[in-house]
Amino acid sequence: MKLTIFAATGGIGRHIVTQALASGHEVTAVVRNPRDFPANVHAVKADLAHSDISTLAAAIAGADAVISGLGPRSLSEAGITSRGTRAIVQAMERAGVRRLVVVSAAPIGTVPSPGCPTPPRHDPGDGFFMRNLLSPMIKAILRKHYADLAIMEDILRESTLDWTIVRPPRLTDKPLTSAYRTAYGQNLKRGLTVSRADVAHFMLRSLAQPATIKQSIGIAN
Repeated sequence: MKLTIFAATGGIGRHIVTQALASGHEVTAVVRNPRDFPANVHAVKADLAHSDISTLAAAIAGADAVISGLGPRSLSEAGITSRGTRAIVQAMERAGVRRLVVVSAAPIGTVPSPGCPTPPRHDPGDGFFMRNLLSPMIKAILRKHYADLAIMEDILRESTLDWTIVRPPRLTDKPLTSAYRTAYGQNLKRGLTVSRADVAHFMLRSLAQPATIKQSIGIAN
C-alpha cells in the first residue's frame, strides 16, 4: 500500500513508519521537522496548525490510506488533535482518499462533545476499579485533552471518510507483542496498558479489515 502518515515522529508514529516499511508499504511521512528518516521514506514538511489544505492534499494524493498518530505532547497542546484532524479530513476529501485510521484514548466513549452531548456514564468494558476510581481521576487531570479527542471523533463521524478510531488506555514503550486484545465499541476489562508498538501494529492491520471501518475499537494488553 501507499500510506501517508501524520505525526510520524511521535511515540506511535515512529512505530507505524518502522512497521509499515518492514511490511513493504510505501511511506510518505508528514512532519514539522523532517529529519533522520531512512532514504525509502518520502518526508514532507508541514505543520498541521499552519499549512494550507493544498499542501496537505498534495502529500496525501495517490495514497491508499492515511494513518494519524496525532496527539498533544503536553497538556499545553490541548486542542491540537481536533484542529489537525480537521485539516487532514479536508485534505483527504480534496485529494479523493477515503481510508483513515487515527488514535484516540480509552475514556473517550464517555466524554461529552458537541456531537454527543449525553454519552453513556460508563463504558461497558470498564470494571469497578476503572469506573469508580481510575477513570474519574484521569478524566479530571486530562479534561482538556479528552475534550479535544471527543471533538476529533465528532469530526470523523461527520465526515464522508472510511475512518477507524483506535482507543488505547495508558501507553507504554514495551516492545511489540502482537498479542493485544481488541473490542468493537468498548474498552477491555482489566485493560490498563498497551504498548505504542502494539497500537501501531493494530492500526496498520486494520487497513486490511473492512469490518473496522466507521468503528471505534478498544485495544489493550
